[in-house]
Amino acid sequence: MGLGKTLQCITLVWTLLRQSPDFKPEIDKAIVVSPSSLVRNWYNEGHRLKNSDNQTYQALNAMNAQRRVLISGTPIQNDLLEYFSLVHFVNAGILGTAQEFKKRFEIPILKGRDADASDKDRAVGEEKLKELISVVNRCLIRRTSDILSKYLPVKIEQVVCCRLTPLQKELYKLFLKQAKPVESLQQGKISVSSLSSITSLKKLCNHPSLIYEKCVDGEEGFAGAMDLFPPGYSTKGVEPQLSGKMLVLDYILAMTRSTTSDKVVLVSNYTQTLDLFEKLCRTRKYLYVRLDGTMSIKKRAKIVERFNSPSNPEFIFMLSSKAGGCGLNLIGANRLVMFDPDWNPANDEQAMARVWRDGQRKTCYIYRLLSTGTIEEKILQRQAHKKALSSCVVDEEQDVERHFSLGELRELFALNEETLSDTHDRFRCRRCVNGRQVRPPPEDSDCTSDLSCWQHCADKRGLKDPVLQASWDAAVSFVFHQRSHEDQRGAV
Repeated sequence: MGLGKTLQCITLVWTLLRQSPDFKPEIDKAIVVSPSSLVRNWYNEGHRLKNSDNQTYQALNAMNAQRRVLISGTPIQNDLLEYFSLVHFVNAGILGTAQEFKKRFEIPILKGRDADASDKDRAVGEEKLKELISVVNRCLIRRTSDILSKYLPVKIEQVVCCRLTPLQKELYKLFLKQAKPVESLQQGKISVSSLSSITSLKKLCNHPSLIYEKCVDGEEGFAGAMDLFPPGYSTKGVEPQLSGKMLVLDYILAMTRSTTSDKVVLVSNYTQTLDLFEKLCRTRKYLYVRLDGTMSIKKRAKIVERFNSPSNPEFIFMLSSKAGGCGLNLIGANRLVMFDPDWNPANDEQAMARVWRDGQRKTCYIYRLLSTGTIEEKILQRQAHKKALSSCVVDEEQDVERHFSLGELRELFALNEETLSDTHDRFRCRRCVNGRQVRPPPEDSDCTSDLSCWQHCADKRGLKDPVLQASWDAAVSFVFHQRSHEDQRGAV
């Protein structure tokens, strides 16, 4: 995240190895554990020890180490038990056992954070939250991106809702009608086939070509789907006009290329989507590089260094979020497109931090593309629930609004065809009248604030980014946007 965690930890280790009140080293040796892709610049993603049952956690926990330090910009990713695992690793017993923690803290806190919670449950939840913060603060140093505002250029984040194309819409409705796992999920049962259904819908939101083979094979949910595709359809090309998000991306890239000197990072959770990006780049004759899990560590470092060089002609850096979402420094670009959301908000936050970090000199533009009214908006809403939990426990923010009940967050399998943004509808926003924002967000709001405190745009007139403004008519239905801070350093 560029907050100086690594430097602070190096300083600590150096001091313990070289100094002490007794004029002899406090420690004899230190072991650094890091993801393999980041060994060269050592950036220890401590949150990867979130599961106390995995082998990495158990192996490290078995080591005879008197002092342990974890570094993470995103300590809470999915739930409070993961947070317990991290705290327990560095300070065993401070929160009791996992079962004791769940009974004492997790259950009352989550119960109090439900949108349908009673006043009594909320009061108990807030009391337990304060108690948890008080205990954990004994072994926690927390810094947020607020401290970067004096040193970094402005970052403009934009959540862009993109309409489905007619083909996507018909395929989506066909799947919801046919797929049996949909019924089990609506009844609150999660199965392997249910998770497969989620993946199918997410890929359909990216582009129909990603589920074309399923349609050819007549797999469950796609029987008869071949009749919906245009005559003579082939997956050899990219055909951006068949996907709302791909069409918007095509416009964003074209406008960026023709009106600015900026470079762009494209991020997706799926290597299949990166394949589509490659086809688009070849069609439009954009120079690009690609980093995914198949690339060696040595080669990764070389292409990152080359891309960051101002004299390098490559326009686009394609990134698999799983392979390069953490630690990479891609300040050669100042525009980043998150093409699909992750269930885990921390993964998205890590990926988006690749361009807005130390060394960046230009205003940064982050585009988070979502398919309007689909499962992708539900994922965003689930992210909001997790981020609210993180804000309360780690950042001690008490006023994150409770917009979504846990029951609402289970409504994954529905298509809202009439909305401009299902997420905005659920806010019951009092700042917007008849789809137009009539009151600005709170003065102290920034990119870390809840989306209800961002700018809301149902048309392009409210946008500040000329590139997105010019791309609106492609397929954009609604945009949430916000600035990180007011520029204090005269960014380019």
